[in-house]
Amino acid sequence: MNDFQNAQARGFPSARPMDMAVDAGLRAFMLGIYQKMGLGLVLSGVLAMITSQYPPVRDMLFTANGGYTMMGMIVAFSPMVILLGSMFGMKNPSATGASFLYWTIVVLIGAGLGAVGLRYTGESVARVFFITAAAFGALSLWGYTTKKDLTGFGSFLIMGLFGLIIASVVNIFLASSALQFAISAIGVLVFSGLIAFDTQRLKFTYYELGGNATALSVATSFGALSLYLNFINLFQMLMSLLGDRE
Repeated sequence: MNDFQNAQARGFPSARPMDMAVDAGLRAFMLGIYQKMGLGLVLSGVLAMITSQYPPVRDMLFTANGGYTMMGMIVAFSPMVILLGSMFGMKNPSATGASFLYWTIVVLIGAGLGAVGLRYTGESVARVFFITAAAFGALSLWGYTTKKDLTGFGSFLIMGLFGLIIASVVNIFLASSALQFAISAIGVLVFSGLIAFDTQRLKFTYYELGGNATALSVATSFGALSLYLNFINLFQMLMSLLGDRE
């Protein structure tokens, strides 16, 4: 198990003395995460535009009302399958392997987001994206600067995340609008909390890894993946609540 995973396994006790002053290494580490995440969002947006507007690809992945074809369902569910597989298959990930995982997930999610462009108006997509970006910035800043230990809060959020996944799978068969509204509303709270929690967790990870360049490179990719997924999920939950249907 590499240093990054050792740090995760040990947890991040708040009692550990840390120099919380602005640190050049920490700034570089967090900046690398945000840059990688930002590039992932740009690539996702480009792919979503292609899959929603280029007829051969659009018709292969989506139905006329923004539903998924069989191929579209494979693309939509592949990220979850890959992430679950990576939990068991990547016992000692290299920097290259972690980066490849990140960009694979970004490409698949970006392609699947074409459904959003077919379901909602372009104006509402842009509006909700900027709302999500503003919320992400504020929540991540709070997670970075707060002196409150969010570890226990994070455990509660992870439980909520699993509850959302189960409820979403159930609602595939029930197709209940009331349940979907509840999932979206709770999802906004859960992913908002996860943004702050993961930001603080990544800050503590930097100190735990003690300057190990290889482990920090792996952590950058996994950190970008965590924040990217939180952003995308928050965006989708807000679209469900605030988006204007086509």
